Amino acid sequence: MQRQAASMKRNLFHQDYLDEQFNELEELQDDDNPNFVEEVVNLFFTDSVRLIHNVDLALANEPCDFGRLDDLMHQFKGSSSSIGAKRVKRECSQFQEYCNERNIDGCKRAFQGVKQEYATLKTKLDAYFQVAREDS
Repeated sequence: MQRQAASMKRNLFHQDYLDEQFNELEELQDDDNPNFVEEVVNLFFTDSVRLIHNVDLALANEPCDFGRLDDLMHQFKGSSSSIGAKRVKRECSQFQEYCNERNIDGCKRAFQGVKQEYATLKTKLDAYFQVAREDS
């Protein structure tokens, strides 16, 4: 089982889902708080639901408030960065570029990428943590 969790983690890095920040979080985990990383990641996922909803609402508003969209995506990008969510962070940056260009269609396309990478990462990390818990 332990090898399976290690292999899953290696794949998450190899496929660019995670970056070094995830390892740094794991270094903070200890016997007093053995689920620290999973708890931090779950907080990210919980907060992301709110952010995704708010971006959806902001994209539906006419005229589009690009400043608000950029602020929301800045929050999402920061949260993603804090757990090492490399692909999500990259998609957030793309969204912000479209915001700076005031390109609503580009924002909408990029947001689909953000949501897709977020959903894929959530599925992969949920599976990783389930296997890691079984190791304990």
